[in-house]
Amino acid sequence: MGFRKKAEIMDETAMGRAIKRIAHEVIERNKGTEGLMLIGIQRRGVPLAQRIGAHIQREEGVELPVGTLDITFYRDDLSLLDEHPQVKGTDVPADVNGKHVVLVDDVLYTGRTARAAMDAIMDMGRPKTIQLAVLIDRGHRELPIRADYVGKNVPTSHLETIAVNLTETDGREIVELFEKN
Repeated sequence: MGFRKKAEIMDETAMGRAIKRIAHEVIERNKGTEGLMLIGIQRRGVPLAQRIGAHIQREEGVELPVGTLDITFYRDDLSLLDEHPQVKGTDVPADVNGKHVVLVDDVLYTGRTARAAMDAIMDMGRPKTIQLAVLIDRGHRELPIRADYVGKNVPTSHLETIAVNLTETDGREIVELFEKN
């Protein structure tokens, strides 16, 4: 069973606008940049966090700590994965204690990735707040988790999937909706 392309959700321009808007919302909600850090969830959350950080630096003149988080060993389906899961690495460049941590990911679906990321952050310390920024929220939550910042809400069915392509990971900029055949 394969997938067929159903729609283009966002092009490069729309993605850029959404990321810029998220950056502004992060600044506004946190009343500036004091104690703020961005952490991208491996893979596509990392370049998104870096882009949000770059927008904040241009607007506020402040370079925020931007880290990367690998949640492989925090997943609740680890036993269902490959016998030797591929670890991509975690690099959090600052202490999370007392900070406003903004987790960044490409798509929010069941909420399990966000929960695993929160568990990983809590193992590092005690942040003042943990917030969640996603480019796409597609619904179908299995856990009581919501994003604080959303680029675009895209209601989907369980037979559909969202593919986020970023230059850094995929060589192109597009968000597409696919449907199972």
